[in-house]
Amino acid sequence: MSKPRQCLTERDQTAAPVPPSDAVDASLAGLAWALAHPARVRILRILIARKACVCGELVDQLPLAQSTVSQHLKILKDAGLVQGEIEGPRTCYGVNPIALDRLKRLIAGL
Repeated sequence: MSKPRQCLTERDQTAAPVPPSDAVDASLAGLAWALAHPARVRILRILIARKACVCGELVDQLPLAQSTVSQHLKILKDAGLVQGEIEGPRTCYGVNPIALDRLKRLIAGL
């Protein structure tokens, strides 16, 4: 069993104050909100694993209705994590690698 962590009083703390980073925090919060549903995390994992444009197969891999998958994709697109290209009557989805790298950097910066 681990020991409980000691709570430090304000005068005991020697660390420098955390500088404000409003824009970075807002960016991370927006991306985190986009991933705040297990279905959206799963969609992103599927798109990352496929490394290619995915159209109708997303619905086949999820226990969700087409309209629900579309709603989750819209949220991911609005956050910039997913991009879509129209191919005839379908939209083909893929991960936006720039946004995914930014998400990774923001989380690493915590």
